[in-house]
Amino acid sequence: MTIKPLADRVLVLPSPAETRTSGGLIIPDTAKEKPLRGTIVAVGNGKKDEPMTVKEGDQVLYGKYAGTEISVDGTDYLIMKESDILAIL
Repeated sequence: MTIKPLADRVLVLPSPAETRTSGGLIIPDTAKEKPLRGTIVAVGNGKKDEPMTVKEGDQVLYGKYAGTEISVDGTDYLIMKESDILAIL
């Protein structure tokens, strides 16, 4: 199944959560934080007077509560407005 976001929305594949700290400690599942970075998978056409600034394949940072979680074929994605994206890496 393919998903094509509408207007100024993007489909993001979140990066996996960190399993170890920089010091090598293992982080338990209950303490893992939701990742705040991901890869753009699909981009909408944009609004009539505002073209899209991100493209497929871009690595982005987004807000902690940004987007709506969806699951397609067993893979979890976020669909969000382009304005929810904080930065392109």
